[in-house]
Amino acid sequence: MRISASEWTKYITKLSKLSSTAGDMMQKWVDDNGFDDVDALIEYAYALTTRYGEASATLSCEMYDAIAEMQGASVASAEPVEMPSYGDIAKAINGVRKQSPSGQLYGTAVARQVKQAGADTTLKNAIRDGAQFAWIPSGDTCPFCIALASRGWQYASKKALRKGHAEHIHSHCDCQYAIRFDNKMQVDGYNPDEYLQMYESADGLKPNDKINAMRRMHYAQNRDVINEQHREAYAIRNEEN
Repeated sequence: MRISASEWTKYITKLSKLSSTAGDMMQKWVDDNGFDDVDALIEYAYALTTRYGEASATLSCEMYDAIAEMQGASVASAEPVEMPSYGDIAKAINGVRKQSPSGQLYGTAVARQVKQAGADTTLKNAIRDGAQFAWIPSGDTCPFCIALASRGWQYASKKALRKGHAEHIHSHCDCQYAIRFDNKMQVDGYNPDEYLQMYESADGLKPNDKINAMRRMHYAQNRDVINEQHREAYAIRNEEN
């Protein structure tokens, strides 16, 4: 019993579209209106996060229920998580104001909140039902996500949460949770042993040392592409200014 690569790609592409659309809309609003009016900034971020976060949570529920049906699991329908409060969004936006004086990270912050809603929905329902979960890499996976993927399938528990949320959701990432109710279910292309070998072969004894070693290796292998992306971004900023 498997989730095909095409099915999984279709699912994560839809999730990614939701978060990227919300992020792009937020950034366009900032580019058009600036960020001096903090109240208006927070209100718009809150509206986007609620709208697209609810869509992300709903999509995650649909995939969760589809897997449960496929495996014949006797569980209740998945429930979407509560959306971030106005205060949560205000805290995130005020954090960006300190981190990004140029205003370039507001869209990223909103996109992350939307992605968080979907990931939290999957994980919290898995905890409720005693399901297993795994972090499935996608695309040009960062070393941090490879380290997480190397853990393989685990039974969901509150240990996977940090302050009530999935702990490792970050921006510009299409990696996502998969769940299953027994070991008969697999996701095509997910090979935790391969990721574990990559992690264990990295220099260092502590997890952070290994992840940093993997980051250095990734940068060395992709230096030309990364530098070209930086040059393009710099040129765009100069044109806009």
